[in-house]
Amino acid sequence: MQSIDDGSPADRIAGGLVGLLVGDALGVPYEFRAARDLPPFEQIDLQPPPDFVRSHARVPPGTWSDDGAQALCLLASLLHCGQMDLHDFANRMVNWRDYGYLAVDGDVFDVGIQTAYAIQALRDGADPTQSSPVDERRNGNGSLMRVLPLALWHTGSDAELMRDAALQSLPTHAHPRAHVACAFYCLWARAELRGEMGSWAAAEDSLRRHADEAGLPVAEIELVLDSRQAQQVSGSGYVVDTLWSARQMIDRETCYADTVRSAVALGNDTDTTAAVAGGIAGIRFGLHGIPSQWRGALRGRELLDPLLEALLANAAPDAWKSAAR
Repeated sequence: MQSIDDGSPADRIAGGLVGLLVGDALGVPYEFRAARDLPPFEQIDLQPPPDFVRSHARVPPGTWSDDGAQALCLLASLLHCGQMDLHDFANRMVNWRDYGYLAVDGDVFDVGIQTAYAIQALRDGADPTQSSPVDERRNGNGSLMRVLPLALWHTGSDAELMRDAALQSLPTHAHPRAHVACAFYCLWARAELRGEMGSWAAAEDSLRRHADEAGLPVAEIELVLDSRQAQQVSGSGYVVDTLWSARQMIDRETCYADTVRSAVALGNDTDTTAAVAGGIAGIRFGLHGIPSQWRGALRGRELLDPLLEALLANAAPDAWKSAAR
């Protein structure tokens, strides 16, 4: 792995990807637990306290789950194809589910119900644009949790980024609400990469201005961005709640470690909330802002490092500043 200077563009890019994976791994042992049943805040760690009964107990600490594996599937596809190729990405998702592609130890120990359904449809020959039902009740966070590599890789305009974010959602989450959430999250990440102080507001402005061009419905944008969501965050698997849960933790904390611990402390879908919050926090605080003991304990580096190296070689930081907003 090339040397990365603290505070450099490469530090922020690497911080985003590693921040997602570390947040995911941090949340794995606590998944599906209510907030009241979790250890005290300061004891939330990759290795939980000895008296805490871990979720996925057979999985070694420091292992990313479906969130991280699917994010790496997306990154690998982007790097290989040089564009958002839906069929290539869908094939990689099937290979992850069936053969453990880009899963640590090749072990697929967690998969969302909706994603499993969609992957079965892909196996049966469904086109990736038709493999997921368009149902308002099917608005889980499975496409949001994996989309960050698109923002780290993309050098096109904001509208193009939004369209690609919606496109990658299609194979598993076809409702436009998920598409809006993914598009907004990518714009939020892009604003963080630019170092903008008001990154959420900048993303909100761009999302609204480019909605028609990107083919995203205004009604869904208003629902996703409704600030009342902030009053009821719960770390659930609902895509809008995941987005706002991450936003609350990012706004509240001043370092990477406290951001992802706070995300886990919400309980419920702990790995995904921490992955989504951790990706943004990783960009904001950089790779060097992620505790070195967590970076060192992250498993699967033989899978991650070649992809991260290729991502950094591909990066063109000036594009974030010049991309049309």
